[in-house]
Amino acid sequence: MSDLPLHGRVAIVTGAGGGLGRCHARYLASKGANVVVNDLGRDAAAGVAAEIAAAGGRTSAIAGSVTDEDAVATLVAETMDRWGRIDILVNNAGILRDKSFAKMSIADFRLVLDVHLMGAAICSKAVWEVMRAQNHGRIVMTTSSSGLYGNFGQANYGAAKMALVGLMQTLAIEGEKYGIRVNCLAPTASTQMTQGVLADESLAALDPVLVSPGLLALVGDDAPSRAILCAGAGHFARANVTLTEGRYIGGDANAGELLIARWDEVSDRTGETIPTYGFMQAEREVASAERQRSLA
Repeated sequence: MSDLPLHGRVAIVTGAGGGLGRCHARYLASKGANVVVNDLGRDAAAGVAAEIAAAGGRTSAIAGSVTDEDAVATLVAETMDRWGRIDILVNNAGILRDKSFAKMSIADFRLVLDVHLMGAAICSKAVWEVMRAQNHGRIVMTTSSSGLYGNFGQANYGAAKMALVGLMQTLAIEGEKYGIRVNCLAPTASTQMTQGVLADESLAALDPVLVSPGLLALVGDDAPSRAILCAGAGHFARANVTLTEGRYIGGDANAGELLIARWDEVSDRTGETIPTYGFMQAEREVASAERQRSLA
């Protein structure tokens, strides 16, 4: 029995023909996973698969766009034919079309969302029933600080990346009873996509191979679910979507003015929580209103 932590697991990595995806594929293979290298370019995918095989890993290359449902169905079918299961999906494929919002075309906005968000949704949907049937699955969405916190010139990219957090949150809830755990990785890495975005000295420190170890924590047998892991330059941190305790303001005619006056109280992060599901906000709001009525 191998002591490699991912021995026997089958992983699909999209956008793995170069950059961060290539590092992900090689890293997962080094930890014992059988890795399916997916990329839009057939030659790029085959090249990375050859590197993995030369290092003693088990791999295959399957080309196709993540936005093409038929191509993704073929990706899943061929993976099942060869390996018999799919344990890990790393939704890594992506593109950039950076411009200020004033200069950005709706076509470029839609294209970025299509690749990042719809591509991840299509791939996740394609493996979902396989993972449910085997009662085991690990899905990683690739989010970004651009989505979590914003970056100039990346309205399309930021919107897509934050949308992936929302997708992760719900899929993690729905997949829990089937042993499917869904997480987000927010990488900072020097790749073709970041050339010209970061300073040269920063790019030198942000070798993409330093991001990929974060995957092990997100796809292993003891992986969490609904985690947002930020990784870059060998540094790892957690990001969370939190909710402050807030204050009851009421619904009087001057509620808006009262909210402005008490804005600092509403924004106070003391005692903030990480909701386990979205409806908790409504539950807490109703409870606050009921408490106020009981005091009247």
